[in-house]
Amino acid sequence: MRTRPALMIAAVGVLLILATVPAWAHHAFAAEFDAKQPVKFKGVVTRMEWTNPHVWIHVDVKQPDGTVEKWSIEAGTPNVLFRRGFTKQSLLPGTEIVVDGYRSKDGSRRANGRDLTLPDGRTLFLGSSGPDAPDTEKPQQ
Repeated sequence: MRTRPALMIAAVGVLLILATVPAWAHHAFAAEFDAKQPVKFKGVVTRMEWTNPHVWIHVDVKQPDGTVEKWSIEAGTPNVLFRRGFTKQSLLPGTEIVVDGYRSKDGSRRANGRDLTLPDGRTLFLGSSGPDAPDTEKPQQ
């Protein structure tokens, strides 16, 4: 049985394109977040989503006038956070944390988290490992 070279080349090309689709779905830090808009606030964890490609931490942030803003903080991948010392029990609902990160370019209440400070004073690095993310190699405390 003879295979047509053009058909083989086309099939290989399609496979290569399909293999790169997941890479297109993942974004760089600079695509969504602004390094010139740092944010730092204290909030109470309402839930934590251990999903790929990024973990999301949802917090309620009480404002000086008593209103509450709901923020979503993007962190690293679940595997990266586990290696940095997080467990699913680290941030239970009701835990008060301090978040240090960078606001979303669209001005919404989303941020890329760089550091998270726990009630006991421990600081955990949340940030992106992307080359365009600021201070990606900040030492642990």
